[in-house]
Amino acid sequence: MSPTKVRDIARAIQGKPVEEALRITSFNKRKGAFLVGKTLKSAIANADHNAELSVEDLYVRSAVVDQGPVIKRFRPAARGMAKPIQKKTSHIRIVLTDQKPARASRKAV
Repeated sequence: MSPTKVRDIARAIQGKPVEEALRITSFNKRKGAFLVGKTLKSAIANADHNAELSVEDLYVRSAVVDQGPVIKRFRPAARGMAKPIQKKTSHIRIVLTDQKPARASRKAV
């Protein structure tokens, strides 16, 4: 899936507790929310099993969506031509922490 379609969901869950982030991804109808939700559940399971952290105390420190490889295909077009199609992919990376994230203050420059 295109990274631009997934980034808005990733931005929405940053800094939130894990329960709220799961709620956001489960009630959103977009396909990107489903994919971010799957990655978030995997990150929670890894934090619980590998780092032995309490699931209730976890927060989403960062959720980053980077562009993956582009699969290039061609579609037939009029007058014997071919039109390119780019099937974009994305890498979803979610970092969890057991510390409540500090509220970032925004200063006018």
